[in-house]
Amino acid sequence: MKRRLFLAAFPVALAAGCGFQLRQLEGMPFATLYIDAPNGSPVAQRIRAALKASRSTHLVASPAEAEAVLKIEREERARSILSLSGAGRVIEYRLNLILVYSIVDRDQRVLAEPETIDLSRDMTYSDSELLAKQAEERLLYSDMDDNAALRIIRRMQALSSVKAVEHPG
Repeated sequence: MKRRLFLAAFPVALAAGCGFQLRQLEGMPFATLYIDAPNGSPVAQRIRAALKASRSTHLVASPAEAEAVLKIEREERARSILSLSGAGRVIEYRLNLILVYSIVDRDQRVLAEPETIDLSRDMTYSDSELLAKQAEERLLYSDMDDNAALRIIRRMQALSSVKAVEHPG
């Protein structure tokens, strides 16, 4: 029994001893950030979760307290028919996520011009697999939300190199 415990704990001890850590968000140019997004925005929720987990940027409750404001001006989901069968039944859908955001500082100076993120995923469809296809649709939208949040975070990280060039010292 002691041998099993030792064998299970040994890799953990090695990983902890070598300084292993999960990847953190680095290079965030703002100490404080306010996220101005529509209520219930999944992309904003993912950005908040990533920033809270990294502890690199503190999220504040009002724009006045923030060094920068991330404005998600539009977040829209759409589903359109991509193809039909010979009998006129839908066999493929295209799912879209369109998101428009910008980043300003507390004085409303633009740090990142408004950018549109337009993501799409195609999915096959079958009436006989309705529940599975609904779950697949949720999963695909979730993937697009993650992708959009990551793009926004990377854009914020890129602003740190721009700030360093503009304000050397």
